[in-house]
Amino acid sequence: MIRYFIPALGFVVLLSGNAMAAPFCDGAFESGRVEFGFSIGNKMSTEDRNDFDLMHLRQRGIDATRVERWNGCIRAFVRKPGGGEEMQFFEPGTYRQVY
Repeated sequence: MIRYFIPALGFVVLLSGNAMAAPFCDGAFESGRVEFGFSIGNKMSTEDRNDFDLMHLRQRGIDATRVERWNGCIRAFVRKPGGGEEMQFFEPGTYRQVY
């Protein structure tokens, strides 16, 4: 019985560890969005939205080189002081870092 329990326990820990490691943003903190039955102009393209997010992160002092939306979050590739880059995640709308 115990030889079946230990591998099953390891599998559960492995699955829960990966789920907790991935950030998730549900957009609950996104502000400034108002929608009506009409629109003026076209919707932002993916490239325009990424440029907009990159501009806001840089205004907040984050040295990001590129950004994209991933799993509801803003995934930014940020330069490290010693060289290289690291991936960081931010909440859309508030631009707060998600850990």
